[in-house]
Amino acid sequence: MIETVAEIPSTNGALLARLGGGEAVAEGYWLVADRQSAGRGRAGRAWSDGFGNFMGSTVVNLRGPDPLPQTLALVAGLAVHETVSAIAPTLADLWLKWPNDLLVGDAKLAGILLERQRDAVVIGIGVNLAQAPLVPDRSTASLSDCGIDISRDQFAADLAARLDDAVDRWHYGEWPLLRQQWISRALPTGTLVSVKDSDHGTIMGAFAGIDDDGVALLRLADGAVRAIHAGDIDMVGTHASGG
Repeated sequence: MIETVAEIPSTNGALLARLGGGEAVAEGYWLVADRQSAGRGRAGRAWSDGFGNFMGSTVVNLRGPDPLPQTLALVAGLAVHETVSAIAPTLADLWLKWPNDLLVGDAKLAGILLERQRDAVVIGIGVNLAQAPLVPDRSTASLSDCGIDISRDQFAADLAARLDDAVDRWHYGEWPLLRQQWISRALPTGTLVSVKDSDHGTIMGAFAGIDDDGVALLRLADGAVRAIHAGDIDMVGTHASGG
């Protein structure tokens, strides 16, 4: 089910409030807004909206044998990538960037935000369909910029179907395959990136994929591989930024 509203402070915030109040929100339910007045991205960033873009949130209810909840960001990213690829099969340089961005070249096309409430995870997704917001120090793009027109409602239906399928597979033990599919659509291994780490400052190295828990791996100049559990990955020499 997809519920649409004209304007709301935050689709993620609304679902978190429902869950916090004891309401059971079924998987497969989506809350989609025409506009968000207080949308937010990862690390407390403002989530810029734009009329005609996709802004929506859904819920995954955690079960005992599930993989680590953090991997849902990658599962959602895979679903977004597959949705865009199906709409625009000739679109070149469409990359997933750990942990939660979809890029066209070095420009951000979509972002994902996970927030947990007890045994549920709210997945918020924003995709620039009609317009790319102007964001300081970050390159952005929209599907319209790329010559691709699709209605918000059609995109919502396509994405909901693909994410439902991916989450079912995640629940039923297919995370290893989903992980490999994510890697195949991610920035190529060896891409030079930098990471802003809260403990070590800026670290530069070659992207080396993700481990079994969805943690990013960075190969340093001395050959050592460092696990990156949190932080912003940037392609060196571009304006793309984790969001």
